[in-house]
Amino acid sequence: MSSSVISRTRFSVLDRSRTREGHPPAEALRDTVALAREAEALGYHRFWVSEHHGVPGVAGSAPTVLAAAVAAATRTIRVGTGGVMLPNHRPLVVAEQFGVLEALFPGRIDMGLGRSVGFTDGVRRALGRDKGDAEDFAAQLGELLDWFTGGSPAGVHARPAEGLSVPPFVLAMGEGAKIAARAGLPVVIGDLRGREKMLRGIDQYRSLFRPSPWAAEPYVVVSGTVAVAGTAAEARRLLVPEAWSMAYSRTHGTFPPLAPAEDVEARTMTARERSFYESALAGHIAGTAEQVAHELETVLKETGAEEVLVTTSTYDRTALLDSYRRLAALFAPAPRR
Repeated sequence: MSSSVISRTRFSVLDRSRTREGHPPAEALRDTVALAREAEALGYHRFWVSEHHGVPGVAGSAPTVLAAAVAAATRTIRVGTGGVMLPNHRPLVVAEQFGVLEALFPGRIDMGLGRSVGFTDGVRRALGRDKGDAEDFAAQLGELLDWFTGGSPAGVHARPAEGLSVPPFVLAMGEGAKIAARAGLPVVIGDLRGREKMLRGIDQYRSLFRPSPWAAEPYVVVSGTVAVAGTAAEARRLLVPEAWSMAYSRTHGTFPPLAPAEDVEARTMTARERSFYESALAGHIAGTAEQVAHELETVLKETGAEEVLVTTSTYDRTALLDSYRRLAALFAPAPRR
């Protein structure tokens, strides 16, 4: 069922180490490492981990630490971050961390970088940051990249980063795409539900792109949820736990662990909760292999993207792995084992 546009596209995984009701956060991190091994065997191109602070629903708070565990547990798949939130850190420290990763796992490390600051005012205060810090992203990005190519005016050198080449990517919505283009960096842009906004961002990125030592031409990664199952109804059930978490966060101000789909479906929701929940279920790429292949072809033709970064999370880990297997069959019909 593989099409030519799908088979020539790279597919990668971003796992956000989502916690689950009734399971300790440590299990979510171990699940991430186990999923990375599976993704490698299935032929996915990269496996990335995320950065969240003070969020009950996410165990991944230290992405470079988790990336090291993932890289140690795998052999060939590229490993990186989606992303390290640069406003939360000093660029020198980020360069050192990725330098250590690249030194330990040469030729396999990606440096995905975002411009978000903490989820809530309390988290931002705890990090010593405020919303305005995101405005300095372009300067922070420039400083970070400089640590790989040379020292600072103060005569400081980032070791072991200096002289190493770790491919940088910018996670972008809106302004971030312009910054990526001007810096000549690959861009990761999402989500797949906001198709018109995504297409505007990609067009802007391509038109403003300036070649750099990091990328000679634009490179677009589109990201979002892709759920594949034996039936459309089963695929939709994969979306239910995350949709409820989103609805809960919008109505209660905190992003919770994932609940089983059957618990969510049995829940009595307020009208406001139901509205957010239905909205969070809509617009993803979900269905049978045939339906998903058709939708992916459309997205890839519309965007001209070189790569798809799949960000699916759900409570049922067996169903999640089955979804990734079914998707892999579309782009790599003979998975490596």
